[in-house]
Amino acid sequence: MALSVVDSTLAPALAEAAERAEEALDRLLPQGDEAQSRLYEAMRYASLGGGKRLRAFLVMQAASLFHVSPRAADRVAASVEMLHAYSLVHDDLPAMDDDDLRRGRPSCHKAFDEATAILAGDALQARAFEILAEPDTHPDPAVRCELICTLGQAAGARGMAGGQMIDLIAEATALTEAEVTRLQLLKTARLITWCCEAGAILGKAPSSLRHALAGYGRDLGLAFQIADDILDETGTSEELGKTPKKDAAAGKATLVALLGLERARSQARMLADQAVGHLDPFGPPAEKLRDLVAFVVTRRM
Repeated sequence: MALSVVDSTLAPALAEAAERAEEALDRLLPQGDEAQSRLYEAMRYASLGGGKRLRAFLVMQAASLFHVSPRAADRVAASVEMLHAYSLVHDDLPAMDDDDLRRGRPSCHKAFDEATAILAGDALQARAFEILAEPDTHPDPAVRCELICTLGQAAGARGMAGGQMIDLIAEATALTEAEVTRLQLLKTARLITWCCEAGAILGKAPSSLRHALAGYGRDLGLAFQIADDILDETGTSEELGKTPKKDAAAGKATLVALLGLERARSQARMLADQAVGHLDPFGPPAEKLRDLVAFVVTRRM
């Protein structure tokens, strides 16, 4: 990943987080030669060997602010990466975004088949919550319950799934700028916000610090989605690892379509500045989270 204007110290931190997430996923995903081994294979195909692992990085960095054990952070990071992988598998289906490429290789329903991809997504989502419920994630049942409840909210009808529903409706109905922002808040930013909050939940942080991380995650998530939409418009399939310009072809509601590229870039920079401001209470220990903001709004992949 080219870091562009970002401090080069972020590159090894991102690489380390990706390696830790990959190891945790490999350990926690099912495998074996049972009758359902094809399902296991599809789950692992969708989850392993690719992706930026930004959500895992956010969990790990937020958890480190509160001296949470790396093992606990890695388990939560793997959980959210499984849930994110489930959402991508389902997003790529013919009934949703109908994309044949994901992370530079065939989408899960192309590598296997549509029914297997649906089941793989279902099983990945279930496994994500199962991991959060296990005592190895945290010894305090109240903490585990809070993680489960808040992830359910971020992923459900008032979060990621609700945002996807609005996205599908928007293909036939013009949305205002405020409505597009709400769509992106639910579909993308809610899960990114949860990644930041999860570290605070694991560390039993004061509510003021948890709210600061939630504000950071919300603004980062919105900036990330605008940057993603800009890349969809300007990037190549090699850079994106998926088919470019599909949003415009499908009539998707994006701020790029509404505002144009330059105003969308300006909006992303404003959100980035706001995200960084939320980290003031944490001082120097949050420096990599600050660096990540610059990476998100300047990335080419």
